[in-house]
Amino acid sequence: MIHKLKRIVRLAFILSLLASLTGCFYWWRVYQTYQQMSNFDNNFSISADESFTLYFKEPRLYSEDFVSLAKLRPSHEEKITQGLLWRYKFRKIDRSGQVILPETSFFIKLLFNQEKRILSCTFSPLFLKIAPAEFLEVSIRSVAKGKINKANRQLKVDTAAVDKITSKLPLKQTIIEALGEPIEKLDNSLEDIYIYHFLLEAHDIEVGYEERAVNIIKLFFNKQSQEMVKMSGNFAGLKISINYQNYQE
Repeated sequence: MIHKLKRIVRLAFILSLLASLTGCFYWWRVYQTYQQMSNFDNNFSISADESFTLYFKEPRLYSEDFVSLAKLRPSHEEKITQGLLWRYKFRKIDRSGQVILPETSFFIKLLFNQEKRILSCTFSPLFLKIAPAEFLEVSIRSVAKGKINKANRQLKVDTAAVDKITSKLPLKQTIIEALGEPIEKLDNSLEDIYIYHFLLEAHDIEVGYEERAVNIIKLFFNKQSQEMVKMSGNFAGLKISINYQNYQE
């Protein structure tokens, strides 16, 4: 009886420890997905043509985990034969928050199985203008090299430990042709900084999280080469920051 009681107490302790580390059980599923990254090709695959798709071979995350993480529902939700199809649509806006016409937009598409577990995540062609496929892939693969800050629930990648690629960076003129003029231009001694605002077409936003629907994208261009060297943005609650130079040979 005493032995059984000790086992119950030990199990309760472990569960409480996990809850304290993860905040909620969906964070445990996020952590499991992060662990899968260390054996990337066994757990994921990638296809890249006009779009870029990451496939989950052994999915852990549920559809509602994404809502819990972002505090935002997708622009469009559809039940399909395979399960669920979610689409997050981002539209370029001006300073007053109005959509600029003709419309400039990109999307992120999530596909879930019948159990509502994630099967794939697809980034649209326009998104690949600011995060080229080669750099997007190497940055995703590098997640396994990152360290999790449990207090801030952030992941920081040690890019010195990741494989390098030889791909060229897009030029400023190419970006402007795709996205149009930015809402704001800044600069420092080495870089021109172009700032774009995109609004997530969302509904039923949780009170207090309205600002998450506005995505501020910052693109950094080398003054001399005119190449885009860095990108940062907040995509439906997911903060992404990539220094492309860290992945180049």
